[in-house]
Amino acid sequence: MLKVQVKKLAHGLDLPLPAYMSSHAAGVDLYAAVEKEILIPPGEWKLVPTGLSIALPEGHEAQVRPRSGLALKQGISILNTPGTVDADYRGEVGVILMNHSKNNLTIKRGDRIAQMIINKIEHLNFEEVTELPETERGTGGFGHTGKR
Repeated sequence: MLKVQVKKLAHGLDLPLPAYMSSHAAGVDLYAAVEKEILIPPGEWKLVPTGLSIALPEGHEAQVRPRSGLALKQGISILNTPGTVDADYRGEVGVILMNHSKNNLTIKRGDRIAQMIINKIEHLNFEEVTELPETERGTGGFGHTGKR
């Protein structure tokens, strides 16, 4: 099992470490490390601290993604979804919450605000060519598979 070092920052000492909420969960929950409640009006966004810094193993990244329950029930998402945490970043993991609803959103200390998924990545070499190999799809645009 892969190990990820986690440092709790002073404003997050009392909050849980990221944890899987079921035996087959892909992501771990992240918690709001806010000192006092944060209000996010409709159509606006705020950076919400998690109180954590992480050290990912080389060749890995963390993706910070919306929680489906917040999206469905409250219209809340992450503005830069998915947010990426690079393996060499050592600052605090933050979540840019976006309120797409028509109601104010109040974030309280300890609220589960996002999920984080760790992925293995590969660095690629890009080779410039004058022609690309042909495929059945060809140059069909977004949402176009050449089929009806």
